[in-house]
Amino acid sequence: MEYVTLNNGVRMPKLGYGVYQVTPEECERCVRDALSVGYRSIDTAQAYYNEEGVGAAWKKSGIPRSELFLTTKVWISNAGEKRAAASIDESLKKLNTDYTDLLLIHQPFGDYYGTYRAMEQAYRAGKVRAIGVSNFYPDRFIDLDHFAEIKPAVNQVETHVFCQQKAARAVLQRHGAQIESWGPFAEGKNGLFTNPVLTDIAAAHGKSVAQVALRFLLQSDVVVIPKSVKKERMAENFDVFSFELSQEEMARIGQLDTGKSLFFSHYDPDTVEWFMTFA
Repeated sequence: MEYVTLNNGVRMPKLGYGVYQVTPEECERCVRDALSVGYRSIDTAQAYYNEEGVGAAWKKSGIPRSELFLTTKVWISNAGEKRAAASIDESLKKLNTDYTDLLLIHQPFGDYYGTYRAMEQAYRAGKVRAIGVSNFYPDRFIDLDHFAEIKPAVNQVETHVFCQQKAARAVLQRHGAQIESWGPFAEGKNGLFTNPVLTDIAAAHGKSVAQVALRFLLQSDVVVIPKSVKKERMAENFDVFSFELSQEEMARIGQLDTGKSLFFSHYDPDTVEWFMTFA
């Protein structure tokens, strides 16, 4: 496993397992499979409604808590200092742990300043080893970072071969924050798994397109959390440290960047209205 060192000295695995859209009923089984494959970083969120499955899986695995890196996120409905503080304690109970390794604000809506203050308090109390944000565009990230007493360590944003976040990565680097990818496969959008550049490079290495997509991000110093409910796919996604892309291959994949989201824009009023229905 390769690691990144966050701005407070905490070491974070560059590859983890994400449980977005994994149902509560199958989450425990999926996480136990992922842990058996070798994953030690698990990413969940309050809004996924499967924190209990993550907690049950790691507890039954026999793996020492110190060897795991658990991430969860505070949802919009829990925004604000008091609500966020209570939700953090609830998440710890569901995860069967006294602390999380990383705690993020899930979306830049609601009283996220109050939420961040609650996270800072949780950090000082030892309930969290590192704090950060998710889905914060550079403008909002800079604003929050400027006023935060404890600087955000991570920003988890849509990042894949078609949306490489080059400008955002430069901003995060200047502010000492680590970029983390959600949707590293773009959920198959834009023909990712049949893209001729990716299939050609995959064939040259005897690897899958998924492995090449992950390897590109890893070599770009992006933390990745691929998701699958199939153990064989989990193993395939985990096997991305046995090969390396050349500079030429990295450049070819770099040219696939559209600079645009394949999912949604937080600048779109209709999108913001949609998020508010989940607040």
